[in-house]
Formats: sequence, C-alpha cells, structure tokens
Amino acid sequence: QEPSTKRVRPLARVTSLANLISPVRNGAVRRFGQTIQSFALRSDSKSPGCAQKSCSRSAAPTPPKRRNSVLWSEMLDVNMKESLSTKEIKRQEAIYEMSRGEQDLIEDLKLARKAYHDPMLKLSIMSEEELTHIFGDLDSYIPLHEDLLASLGEATKPDGTVEQIGPILVKWLPRLHAYKGYCSNQLAAKALLDQKKQDRRVQDFLQRCLESPFSRKLDLWSFLDIPRSRLVKYPLLLKEILRHTPKDHPDIHILEEAISIIQGVLSDINLKKGESECQYYIDKLEYLDEKQKDPRIEGSKALLCHGELKNKNGHKLYVFLFQDILVLTRPVSRNERQAFQVYRQPIPVQELLLEDLQDGDVKMGGSFRGAFGNSDKAKNIFRVRFQDPSLGQSHTLQANDVFHKQQWVNCIRTA
Repeated sequence: QEPSTKRVRPLARVTSLANLISPVRNGAVRRFGQTIQSFALRSDSKSPGCAQKSCSRSAAPTPPKRRNSVLWSEMLDVNMKESLSTKEIKRQEAIYEMSRGEQDLIEDLKLARKAYHDPMLKLSIMSEEELTHIFGDLDSYIPLHEDLLASLGEATKPDGTVEQIGPILVKWLPRLHAYKGYCSNQLAAKALLDQKKQDRRVQDFLQRCLESPFSRKLDLWSFLDIPRSRLVKYPLLLKEILRHTPKDHPDIHILEEAISIIQGVLSDINLKKGESECQYYIDKLEYLDEKQKDPRIEGSKALLCHGELKNKNGHKLYVFLFQDILVLTRPVSRNERQAFQVYRQPIPVQELLLEDLQDGDVKMGGSFRGAFGNSDKAKNIFRVRFQDPSLGQSHTLQANDVFHKQQWVNCIRTA
C-alpha cells in the first residue's frame, strides 16, 4: 500500500483535466469530435462517450496510482530557492513535470513489452499476429521520448534549472505525427483484446498481472492507452509552462508556436483516427436487402455520432450518423464478434426530417410499452423520417435521458 503522506507532483490539475474529458461510462450516444481526449475505449460497446466536450456530469474516473516522487523545489538548497522568484519556481516545476512525465512514459512502454507482450508470446497465450494487432508498434516510440528526455537533460544547468525549453519543443513536437497509425488502430485493438479475454488463459494471465505490484492496479488496456493520455497532456503542460513564463522571456513566442504545433498534430491524428473508426463500423454492417446499400455509407469518412436508442416497440437499435446518412441497425453476434444488421432503409441527411417530440407526445397504448415500463408518458423521444411522405418510413426513438436526447438532436441538426 502506498503511504497516505506521499507527496504528489505538481500539475495534478493537468491529470484531472485529462480524466474529465474521458468518455462517460454509461452514455447512450458517442459523438465523433475533433479531440483525441475522447478516445478512451471500454469493453462495453453500448456505453460510448462524447468527444468535443465531456458528456459526463458525474465524477471523473479515478486517476491511476502515481509513482512516488519529489517536487523540483524540494531538490534545491536553501540559498538557491531564495534566489528564485515564486513565478520562476513554478515555471521550473512545470518543466520538471514534463521531464518526469517522459521518464514515466518510457518506463511504462518498456513494461508493456516486458511484462505483457513477451510473456504472452513465450507462453503461447496469444499468437504473434494477435499480439502485434493489439500492441501495434508501441515500443518503437521509446526512442522518440528518450530523445526529448535527453534534450531536456542537456538543457538543464548544474543548478537544476532550464533556461529555454521552447526551441527543444518546436523541433521535437512534429515527430508526434508518428502516433497516427497507433491511435487509428486502437478501436480494433481494444475489440480484439476484449474478445481474447474470453479465453480462460488470457483472463488468468491478465488477472495475475493486475494483482502484481508492477501494474499499479492498472489493467493492460491502461498501459496500451498511456500514449494517448500523454498526447492529451502536452497542450496542457505547455500552457502551464507558458503561464509561468515572464512576458519578456525569450521562450514566450516560441512556446506559443509549440502550442500551435501540438494542436495541429492532434488535429491530424484525430482526422486519421476518425477515418479509421468510421471504416471499422462500416465493415461491421450487414445488409438484409441490396436496396439498403447506399454509396454514401461506403464513402463516409466521418462518423458524427453513434449509440444505442430504443424504437417504439422497446427494441434496442444501434444508430450511426455518418456525415451524409443515418443508418439504424440491430446489434448481432457473429462467431463471438459484434456486427450490426441494417434495419429498414438508411436515410440520407439531405432527405431527413427531424421532429423533436415533447415528453408525453407519444402515449402508451401499446407503443413504447416495453420501453417505458409503468410510465404514463414517453420521455426523451424524437422522430426521424424521410421528407417525402410517400416513402412512408418513420422512426420514433427514445434516448437514455434528456441529456443524450439533446446530443442526438443537436448532432442530426448539425449534419
């Protein structure tokens, strides 16, 4: 057990921010947004979350256990501490936090290979192909972060301070584009890992690891997701350093450039990840009728939102809003793999009519009986249909709660 009196490194606020923008546990809609903060995956495919802003109004997830560490200022002698202003000490603390974070990341990437990948391969718990699909080229990023750590070390003066960090970051941050492929593969990697957990040997091995001290109570996916968590933190860390940098410091404008660079990198990674996520679900669609196939589905590059809704009979549907077309499906299992059977005719957004229904607009009399139990009113409902009445297709849908209903309504209106 970790001591209750342990010191927590500065910038704990940064960690909590990253956690706050993780998806909700029991959401009913996932909006595909522009920030990779949303990309925290769970085994429950029915509980997607929100991207551009947090969908959760509940408490943030418990952050992983932190390693014991000391503050940068605790390593200074008394004379040195007295010679620095409070603002400069905070600036050096923020720089030190970035350096320690890189060291922690490197250790975790090495641990993922040594404690999980290699033993599972050696014991034939998973095949080499399966492990490659789940772990990707994770350990290839170790030299990337070692280079930043080395540059920060070289820039650190004998008294422990760093005069300028801006030029180092401007040169190094563009290299994070290397994470495009890794982040794009995370959805498929998580799905395969969840599938393999059904194997008793895999389950037993991962449980033993979880109970071992080295894991810090983190499961395998937490280690595989650490690079994404780190990417999320860079803009926050840079802004923290900038906030404590004097206006006349040579780093000011360079740090602003560095923040712009990392935001551009994350935007590019999001775009690539979004296309990959979109294709992942397109590949899982099953059509009962050739007429259901629409070139706008296959041509989609963005998935605006998706999640579980109920129809008027209380049946669960999984609905996808691609950039140009709305597709209603029924979740099905195929050889222990999830698939989505297209339900009725997909509705192109240009031909779609949205009706925001008020609670009670749909009465109980048989419809919504299964969906609403003993309630006298149908709540959190909206209707989608073709604008052309002759097509006669209409779907009255219910969301989990008013919050997720509003997300769907806003998302469809935006499309």
